[in-house]
Amino acid sequence: MNDPQLEQGKAIHKETGQTFYYATRLLPERIREQTYVLYGFFRIADEVVDDGAGTTAAEQRAQLEEIRSAALGEGDIDEPVIEAFDTVRAQAGITDEEVDKFIDAMLMDVDTDRYESYEDLEAYMRGSAAAVGNMMTAVMDVDHPERARPHAMALGEAFQLTNFIRDVREDIRELDRIYLPMETLDRYGISAEEIEREECTPEFRRAIQSELRRTENLYREGVKGIEHLPEDCQFAVLLAAVLYAEHHKLIRERNFDVLSSRPSLSRARKLWMVARTWWNWRRYGDPVTVFRNVSAIPTDEGYSDEAEHGVPSPE
Repeated sequence: MNDPQLEQGKAIHKETGQTFYYATRLLPERIREQTYVLYGFFRIADEVVDDGAGTTAAEQRAQLEEIRSAALGEGDIDEPVIEAFDTVRAQAGITDEEVDKFIDAMLMDVDTDRYESYEDLEAYMRGSAAAVGNMMTAVMDVDHPERARPHAMALGEAFQLTNFIRDVREDIRELDRIYLPMETLDRYGISAEEIEREECTPEFRRAIQSELRRTENLYREGVKGIEHLPEDCQFAVLLAAVLYAEHHKLIRERNFDVLSSRPSLSRARKLWMVARTWWNWRRYGDPVTVFRNVSAIPTDEGYSDEAEHGVPSPE
């Protein structure tokens, strides 16, 4: 990889993935540079469909297939980050399957704007999120990848579900997509049209609360696997989990309203979470303990407190 490739990947990461960027900067250099390239690759493919104004569905599919071919070293493309990704893929031993799963998920975005069930959404996330976790595991050169991968996949899905919940308003306005499972909306008597009108009803709040709980179970499962990562990578991944999960606290503070505006962490709040996480990490050195102490993910007792203080029950 050359400097222009790395700088472009870093610039894309800094501009479009600010929460993850904070954590990435704390990775060791051997991992950090490759992570910039991976993130740049993900965003370039994602933008084919998310910023596809003026292009047809057929043109978007063709662009994604061109990216797939170049990313697998089977074709040429005038895109430095994709060229760099091919190098990272070969060096880290990222399998063709993970690249294919990711591109296949991006192709789903061309035609799919609603997901009927969580299982349907999970199938999408196998490529868009779990594959990302597996690629990061490969880049980190984990000693026992078979132990780490299930947790990495869970954490990747947790990050993406947090984004889906946080970005409901943005996704419906800009992309006409709803990533909340339609079965969840049906359970609470919510129509897609109500979301399009940005009506934050009590039923919608209960649906968001339900999806937060589902996501938080994935965080707990994902964090359990951080101990299988190289020691010099563990804190950065733990911090990423803490920062993403902090959005859940914001959402609860707003009584589950993600339609009036997009919940966003301030720079001061991020820095405070970095400091708290580091202090606990120095004291305990155990990812699960630190995450329990610092993160916004409630314990079972915390869920009970929600009910006692009048937050609508999701069931």
